[in-house]
Amino acid sequence: MAAVVATPQSLGKYRISEVLGEGAMGVVYKGFDPGIQRTVALKTVRRQLLESTELGVSMAARFRNEAQAAGRLSHPGIVAVYDYGEDGDVAYIAMEFVEGNSLAHYLADKVRFSDADIASVVSQLLEALEHAHSHGVWHRDIKPANIIMTRSGRIKVADFGIARIESAGLTMVGSMIGTPSYMAPEQFLGLDIDRRVDIYGAGVLLYQLLVGRAPFTGSTESLMYRVVHEAPVLPSAVPGYERGARYDAVVATALAKDPKQRFAGATEFRQALLAATGQAVAPQVSDETIVAVAARQPVTPVASGTAGSASSAGSMDKTALTRWDDKVLAQVETTLARHVGPVAAVMVRRTARSCEDLPTLLARLAEHVTNPGAKAAFLQQTTQQSATTGGTYRVATGSAAASAAGAAAAAPIDDATLAQATKLLAQHIGPIASVLVKRSAARAPDRLAFFGALTDAVPDAAAREQLRAALARLA
Repeated sequence: MAAVVATPQSLGKYRISEVLGEGAMGVVYKGFDPGIQRTVALKTVRRQLLESTELGVSMAARFRNEAQAAGRLSHPGIVAVYDYGEDGDVAYIAMEFVEGNSLAHYLADKVRFSDADIASVVSQLLEALEHAHSHGVWHRDIKPANIIMTRSGRIKVADFGIARIESAGLTMVGSMIGTPSYMAPEQFLGLDIDRRVDIYGAGVLLYQLLVGRAPFTGSTESLMYRVVHEAPVLPSAVPGYERGARYDAVVATALAKDPKQRFAGATEFRQALLAATGQAVAPQVSDETIVAVAARQPVTPVASGTAGSASSAGSMDKTALTRWDDKVLAQVETTLARHVGPVAAVMVRRTARSCEDLPTLLARLAEHVTNPGAKAAFLQQTTQQSATTGGTYRVATGSAAASAAGAAAAAPIDDATLAQATKLLAQHIGPIASVLVKRSAARAPDRLAFFGALTDAVPDAAAREQLRAALARLA
């Protein structure tokens, strides 16, 4: 049976508030630097994994390399690294805490990017790469999972774990390092590499945004052969592709087998992309695309720390959560997600297990919102939601008020309601209302949750109350 790994209260000077995720090497925590009052992400690796074996040496080198590579860079499009340290049997990197979703999440959700958004994403990426390259650092693992889209539509490049620092000649053990679908031919062949491996990776990303898949797929063995020997099918030749041939030359150059035939640098790549797009590039991705994922926050798995007791823990969770109405928790999740991101779903259900009433639940959830203004907004929004549903989020008690609320909730979200809701919401947030209404209707379990999601999308408190009252008349 696996040993219990307790969540530490602190690492070095950093206070730990929660687990953000867990991988093969270690755990990522949300932490707080009390010295300068800053929230950070703490990426850890278990030091016992770094000792004795060749694999351990390679992992240790990768971890330290990430701190060294990203630590020398300072760019708004690159996740900042603040500190490297060791505490007991754990080594850690303190880095910028970024709220958002990876580009891989958008692609997995089949979000269709407009030409303008594709140009913005790739342009932002190339600007960040140009900064890294100018400081002698190339990433070597450009892929959607390493690109974070913030709620403002800005991207940040993360995970410089296998980056190479040119001036130091630092590289990792083994010559074939990277993610196969995004690796350049020279990486598969074990040849000398330079910054143009990142040009290739950005080219694969551009292709995937245009077409919906990488240019080459299959097992590692087949990928190796195809990447080295076969020309990719240009976007215009892919069945169902509707953007014409204007990006073909850009893609072909970025994905050239011979590095010398690729763009010489990220700036040249960016200029060619802008010329193909034929329009000014927005500094951020559109709200419509951001909402496509943000409107339905997914449940993000968070490690429990008890690897050997998953079954019993699941049973306990189900029993504890039967005290709460699923519609209630869904509303609270939607509101909290505006302030803490996708992890809200996990936080709400985990906290609800040990709370007996709504005020306690909200107070404990508010502790996770570090910005004072955002915390006040969260408490105000959820209190207003509570009043809208009769002052309680608990399971129905059989009262007349509860029965009436249940009847309203059970009413269908028909086309007429969608049209009216879109018109009302558009008065406050503009044309993006149509996208948010469709997304919220698909996710909401009932009309009340649907209306709650729409009101939460309005940032101004007075306007939010006006919308809430108007929607209530539709119930």
